[in-house]
This record gives sequence, C-alpha cells and structure tokens, in this order.
Amino acid sequence: MVKPLKKALNKEMTAGTDRTRCKPKEKLWSGRFKEPTSAAVESFTESISFDRRLWRHDIQGSIAHAHMLAAQRIITAKEADEITRGLESIAADITAGAFTFSTDLEDIHMNIESNLTSRIGDSGKKLHTARSRNDQVALDLRLYLRDEIRSIISLIQGLEETIVTIAEQHADVIMPGYTHLQRAQPVLLAHHLLAYVAMLDRDRDRFSDCLRRMDVMPLGACALSGTSLPTDRAMVAKQLGFRAIAINSIDAVSDRDFAVEFLAASAVLIMHLSRFAEELVLWSTEEFRFIEISDRFTTGSSIMPQKKNPDVAELIRGKTGRVYGNLISLLTLMKGLPLAYNRDMQEDKLPVFDTADTISSCLAVMTGMMPAITFNTARMKATAGEGYSTATDLAEYLVRKGVPFREAHSITGKIVFHCIKNNIGLESADLAVLKSFSPAISADVYSILDPASSVRVRTSYGGTSPGEVRRQIRHYRNVLKKK
Repeated sequence: MVKPLKKALNKEMTAGTDRTRCKPKEKLWSGRFKEPTSAAVESFTESISFDRRLWRHDIQGSIAHAHMLAAQRIITAKEADEITRGLESIAADITAGAFTFSTDLEDIHMNIESNLTSRIGDSGKKLHTARSRNDQVALDLRLYLRDEIRSIISLIQGLEETIVTIAEQHADVIMPGYTHLQRAQPVLLAHHLLAYVAMLDRDRDRFSDCLRRMDVMPLGACALSGTSLPTDRAMVAKQLGFRAIAINSIDAVSDRDFAVEFLAASAVLIMHLSRFAEELVLWSTEEFRFIEISDRFTTGSSIMPQKKNPDVAELIRGKTGRVYGNLISLLTLMKGLPLAYNRDMQEDKLPVFDTADTISSCLAVMTGMMPAITFNTARMKATAGEGYSTATDLAEYLVRKGVPFREAHSITGKIVFHCIKNNIGLESADLAVLKSFSPAISADVYSILDPASSVRVRTSYGGTSPGEVRRQIRHYRNVLKKK
C-alpha cells in the first residue's frame, strides 16, 4: 500500500468521532451527499499533487469562459470583471508561491474555484455555469500540450540547426559507413550526421500534425451533452486561439487521442535520439576512438581514476524506456473506457507530463552536448578504407566494363577472399592476380579502390559525394529558415 493512503487509513481508523467535531472543507459537489469523504478516498482520488501544473491554463480558460458568459448575459459584466480580477490575483499568488493547494479540494479546478469564491463571494459561484470539470480538464490539457508542443518543435529545430552546422564544419571528413555494425562503405561524416537531421525533420512534422489535430476546443460540451444555456463556444475558441471547435459534445470530453498522439510522436522522437546517443557511446569507446565528448558532458568513476563515461548519452538512451512506457500506459488506460468521461482519465496527466519533461530535457542536453564533441577525423579516415570497404566500388567498376552485376559481385567476393587469406588490402593486390579473376580488370582499377574516390563518385541523388552532401546541407538550411 502506498504510504499516503496507508497513513490516511490509519488516521481514519484511530480518529473515532473526531472527524465530526472537525468539519472538513465542503466539496463543491457535496449537495447530494450526507457523509464526508473517507480520508483514505481523499488521499486516493486527489490529483492536485500533479495537476497543479495546469493552473495557468485553467485560469486562462476560466477568464475566457467568464467573458463569454457576460457577453451572453448569463452573468453580468460586473461579475465577469470580479471573476477576472480574482483569477488574476490567484495567478499572481501562485507565481509568488503564496497559494496553498488543498488535497481536500481534489484537483486544480476545484482549488482555484473554491479560492476564487472565498475572495470575491457569490460571483465566484457563477463561474462554473455552463461547464463541467469534464470539458474543463479536456480544455486545460489541450492548452497545456499546445504550449508544450510548440516548445518541443522549437527544441527539435534547434537540435537540427546544431547538427547541420557541425555537418557543414566537417563536410569533407571521410568515415566508415556501417551495416550490421560491420564496416560497409566509406561515407562522409556530414552525410552520416544529416541522416539524423532527416529523422528530426520528420519528428518536427509529426508534432506539427499533432498540434493541428489538437487545436480543437472542447469547452462548452459540459459533462457530455452540452447545455440549455445560450453559450457562444465560437467566442471562447477565438479568445483562446483555437482553430476549431469540437463538433460532438460526447467526443469532446472523452477524447484523449491528442494526448496519445503526442506520446506516440514523442516515442518516435526519443527513439531517434536514443539511436544517436548509442552511436555517440560507441564512437567514444577506445575501440572506435571517433570522438571525444567534452568533460562538461561526461562523468568519472568512483573507483577507476582513468574513466571518462558518456553518461549523458547513456541517460538519453535509458530514458527512452520511460517514454515508451508512458505511451503504453495511456493506450492501456483508454482501451476499455465506455463513453463518455470516466475517472480513469485522471491518470492521463502523469504520462503526458513526464513525457513532455523528459523529451524536452533530452533535446536541450543533446543540443548542448553536440558542439562540445571533438571528432577524431584522422582516425575516421584511417578506418574508412579498412574491412575491404571499397569492394562495392570494384564490383561497379566491373559493371562499367560490361560484366553483369551478379558476375561482378561473385568475382569481387573471390578477390576479397583471396586478400583476406593473404592478409592484404584490395589496393595492395597485384594486378596480375586481379586479372586472373577477370580479364576486364586493368591498371585503372587502383584509382577506384581509395576511400576518397569511393566517396567522390557516389553522386546519385541523396548519396555521399561531397557535392550531394553540400546540396543536402543547403536543403536543410532552407527548410529550417522557413519554419
């Protein structure tokens, strides 16, 4: 049993009749109830411990709602002004750390409304006219995620710009490209880095798409069926900057697709960050020695004085599991819920909040770490030609000589086997030996067995030639300028 709940149960069992002598705060919904809520239930059902971070959005929505009620003459203009000033004073107190949140009042909505009423009197009691906590929390979560996604999009763009700059600075550096974590063909370091820019660019598009579908206002749906009062949902939507209004009141309060989509986009994003982090971890090992990460983004060992550990990259990789878990958590939460709102949906916020915090911090620290990496370009170039990485160039050389590709592939494989057996590189094989495998081979073959030559001739669109990589850099520079 969790400690707060166990404590509440123990308190309730030992309190006896003390609870009747000390009257608890009256719930805003207590009219239908004769008994006070169990202390254990208070502890179990409260959400103010985590949903208090929605206070700005709750107040923002409430002010817009009050203005609409006044415009529709459901409340007076004076009452709307009192509500607005009261909410603004609450916002000032929360900002200053002078506001006391109460678990007796369950959530952020009731904490603010109860405090408002204590400040301004009966006008505060009119604020909840023509709305429910069901549409209120749906509004708050959309407003919160709208802000978070805009911030995340900006963070992604910042990381893209950082990587593009690093790629530009290392535009001519050759390194080994890998498949199956085995050396495959020489590529440019910039080309390799730009692959992550391509991933991040898709991530940014996914969040932009998510933002578009999220930008729909649910307020005015009330509990699930709307209201008989003459509200103006379009006015509220305009005040809050929504592009559309939820068309179905039941869906408006029961929909959490936007949160699931946010978590899904976040899962893909952090998967990309984790792949990048994994390569940084590998590249910083003594076995690779491709990079050195700045001391500012590494840590040491408590027992081994020589260690310099890539803990930041490892933690980015490790936090991926949290984001994946949050997505599965919300999908599982929603999968069996009947329409419309159910209290289960209170549990939607923790995975959303945790994911927003996690990916924002990962993006920020990755953006800071990347310029603090030193690339061992000499080591990269030296290893680019090892492992017979220009074998494909030899096969394509034979194709240009008129040999069918499958034959060229087989001939090259036999040449590689010969070189392995004799412990020599392709570029060191005797011409007479090479010609014994195919008469199509002549002295010009050696010009294509150099890694620099291999990279230079990969001129197909999107390839690793210097010209193509520079074109990719220009492309992403232009894309990033427009967004």
